[in-house]
Amino acid sequence: MTLDPLLTVEGLTITLANGTEPLVSDLTFSIAAGETLALVGESGSGKSLTAQALLGLLPTGVFAPALGQATLSGISGNLLVPDVAARVRGAHVAMIFQEPMSALNPVMTVGAQIAEVLEFHAPHLSPLGRQAAVAAALTEVQLDAERIAASYPHQLSGGQRQRAMIAMALVAQPKLLIADEPTTALDVTVQAEILQLLRTLQRRHAMAMLFITHDLDVVAQVADRVAVMQAGRIVEMGTVAEVTQAPKHPYTRRLWAAQPRHLPPRPKGCRQTGMSTSASPNEADTACAAVPSDASILDARNLRVYFPIQRGVLRRTVGYVKALDGVDLTIRRGEVVAVVGESGSGKSTLGRAVLGLQPLTAGTLSLFGTPMQNRPRHAWQPVRRRVQVVFQDPFASLNPKRRIGALITEPMAVHRIGVDDADRWQRAQAWVTALGLPAETLQRYPHEFSGGQRQRIAIAKALALEPELLVCDEITSALDVTLQAEILQRLAHLVVERGLSLLFITHNMAVVEYLADRVVVLYRGKVVESGETATVLNRPEHPYTQQLLTAAGFNR
Repeated sequence: MTLDPLLTVEGLTITLANGTEPLVSDLTFSIAAGETLALVGESGSGKSLTAQALLGLLPTGVFAPALGQATLSGISGNLLVPDVAARVRGAHVAMIFQEPMSALNPVMTVGAQIAEVLEFHAPHLSPLGRQAAVAAALTEVQLDAERIAASYPHQLSGGQRQRAMIAMALVAQPKLLIADEPTTALDVTVQAEILQLLRTLQRRHAMAMLFITHDLDVVAQVADRVAVMQAGRIVEMGTVAEVTQAPKHPYTRRLWAAQPRHLPPRPKGCRQTGMSTSASPNEADTACAAVPSDASILDARNLRVYFPIQRGVLRRTVGYVKALDGVDLTIRRGEVVAVVGESGSGKSTLGRAVLGLQPLTAGTLSLFGTPMQNRPRHAWQPVRRRVQVVFQDPFASLNPKRRIGALITEPMAVHRIGVDDADRWQRAQAWVTALGLPAETLQRYPHEFSGGQRQRIAIAKALALEPELLVCDEITSALDVTLQAEILQRLAHLVVERGLSLLFITHNMAVVEYLADRVVVLYRGKVVESGETATVLNRPEHPYTQQLLTAAGFNR
């Protein structure tokens, strides 16, 4: 039995105001009430543009008026006409954005922002009625209504902000909910909770949902049907079972093959003892030597990082937040150690402590056999080249006013890598091309690249210093599955070719399974489980590890 469509889109076409080539071309699909259609594709495929067009949010002057027809059951007019979209937006069609911290007003409380939606779409409600509706909406998404309503966005965790966004989207009881990458930046347990919440609310309100994502594991959890987009066109559509189990289009098959579980086995082999400053990426294949398995480059014992809780006019210390509480960590040369745990578990604090960016409250930290705990900043200078970091957000870590070439070669000059500027420029070119970017990348600025390209630039910048230990802090969390696969495979080869060691901070258990030799599970600042990757993933002992794996779909 085929349900009548709630939303029908026919021939949607989007072009730039000054362009002729469409960014979205002849898109046709429908969604029934209570149904979830997942829109899947890489960055730049047109997924978010499609959502913006349905809401009338395409920037005027940048884009030409959208062509085609989009109708919502019970509503007259074409949603692609801005005036019609403005009439239904919020009341009949609502949206959850990828980054709630950017979507929420930082100077208004959460309660005031939800009440503002009701002022516009339910003007008949009295102030007390709006207050009651706000409390009901927050309670429905399993938040403490009184506390959250009085809080500002920065006072909430990522999961709480996303729940507040869902409450704001649903408070006017829309017929259609558009969710644009709503779980991308969330850890695995919070992601599972948000997905379950969306399913529950959808059934309760009989909503249709357009779920935009690049995470194919999420598709299987939330969607009824899947539409795969490539270069602005839908290349395949069908039920989740049809598209995931028997994909027909080559692009769909490539997306599924790029998942960590489907990648070729991680390369194994000899490991280098280290590269001289005269080495380039292409020389790594010819200088491989065996590395003793007990050659530790990082040895941390009983690491503690406490942050004081201060209250009162005199700011007296009344307690401590124990971000790290007795953590032990060892990394050998050529080894990949993954640190997993939910937000707030202490993963990033551990990474900052290893880098000397976070003072230790107690404990010992040894790098390359040298004690480094609580050393002054200048004492870290000789170690900086040997230990590098790639952060989660490359745009925030790359100076927007400098060209890529300067960003990569300047640290090389500081650490005296290369004989002269021309040599350093050649090395920078070699690294960006080794990571799949054109040589002319060096002449451009960070804003000229996509998120995946910026992440590869950040990795090239770190690797250009020929480090022996690379700290990777959630570097694949916001990447498309194909870009993620490229970066994982490149890092895996560097581990073999150059003896590179990785401290890989992540919440993606599939990435851990592919890349890591050992896993350390952090929970509230403590190591609750550690061991060989296969052992921890197949036979987890601690209940928290079991919870993480269940949330990630590792039902073994």
